[in-house]
Amino acid sequence: MGQTNLQELVASKGTFIVNTAVEKVAVIDVIVVLEDTVFGSIKVGGVDVKADYIGDSALSVKAGALIAPLTYKQFSAVTLVSGSVAIVLG
Repeated sequence: MGQTNLQELVASKGTFIVNTAVEKVAVIDVIVVLEDTVFGSIKVGGVDVKADYIGDSALSVKAGALIAPLTYKQFSAVTLVSGSVAIVLG
């Protein structure tokens, strides 16, 4: 396991619980879905990339899902419609 993956696993820079519909802007390594959640947006570099990670964004993502960015990028923001997530800060 590389250094980056180990840091994500142990959340060496901390976590933040998102449980409102207000956009949370942060450097995000991983999104952990805590309860069934509908996402308003998942952004990389300020651009919504939710469709790259969720097949039908109108439906909820089930509790326990982990969403990690593709190709070693980091998420830049997340907005929820409902539910709650823990973001692992990068």
